Amino acid sequence: MIVRLTGAFLRALLIALAIATPSLLLPDVGSDTAQVVMLVALVAGAYTFMEYYSQYPSILEFRFAPPVNRLRYFTMFAMVLMLTVHFADTALDTPLAIVLMKLAGIMAHAVDFPFSPVRLVVLALPADTTPETIAMVREAAGIAYVMALLGLVVFGILVRIYGWPVRYGAFNVWINLPLFDPTGGGDVLARLKRDSIVNVTLGFLLPFLLPACVKLGGAVVDLSLVSNPHTLIWVMTIWAFVPVNLVIRGVALARVADIIEDMRRRSYAQARSDDGMQPV
Repeated sequence: MIVRLTGAFLRALLIALAIATPSLLLPDVGSDTAQVVMLVALVAGAYTFMEYYSQYPSILEFRFAPPVNRLRYFTMFAMVLMLTVHFADTALDTPLAIVLMKLAGIMAHAVDFPFSPVRLVVLALPADTTPETIAMVREAAGIAYVMALLGLVVFGILVRIYGWPVRYGAFNVWINLPLFDPTGGGDVLARLKRDSIVNVTLGFLLPFLLPACVKLGGAVVDLSLVSNPHTLIWVMTIWAFVPVNLVIRGVALARVADIIEDMRRRSYAQARSDDGMQPV
C-alpha cells in the first residue's frame, strides 16, 4: 500500500509539473492565467493520483505494461519543456537553457520543407498574420513534431528490439485495456487488428488534417491567440501529441494482437499433438 501510495503521488506531481511548466518559466504570465493553469494542474494531478492509487483499472490504458505511459508522459513533457525554453528566450539565462534553445532551433528547421505538416500549419494561418507570428508558429510546430517523432522511434525500439510487452512480464488484457470489451461481439483478434489500423491511420493523417480543418473553420477559430507564447505552446503540443499517442496505441494493439495470435497457434498445435495428430 505504501509503495502504491508513493507511486501515485509522484505520478500526480509529475503531471501537475508538466502542466505548470510554461507558467513557471515563461515571462509576463498574467495572474489570471497562472490561477487557471494551477487549477487545471491540481485537477489533472488529483485524477492521476486516484487512477494509480486504485487497485483496479478504470480508464487509463497500459497501466500495468510499462514503460508505455512513461514514454507518453516524457514525450509530452519534452514538447512542453522544449517549447517553453525556446520562447522564454533571455528569461532563462543558463548554459543548459542556451543549449536547449539552439537544439530547438535546429529541430524547428529540420522538418520545415514543402508538404510537411509544419508547412501546412504555417499555411493555415490567416493572410494578415504578422511575420513574427508566422516565425513563432513555424518554430513551435517544428519542435513539437520532432519530439513526437523521437517518442515514436523510442517506442518502436521498445517493441522491435526489447520485445515489449512480453519481456516486461505477463500482459493482462483486462487490466491494461479496461475500455476494451472482449464480449462486445466478433472475434477479439480481428477487433484488435481493426482498432490498431484505425489508430495508426488516424494518427498519421491528423497532423495533415488538423491544419486543413482550422483553415476551413477560420471564421470560427480565432487564430490571433497563437501570438501568445503560452497559448501557442499548448496548441502545438496537442497538435503533435494526440497523433503520436494514437500511433503508439495502434502499434501497441497490434503487438497485443500478435501475442494473442501466437498463443492461439500454440494452443491449437498442442491440442492436435494431444490427439495424436501432427500440426500442418
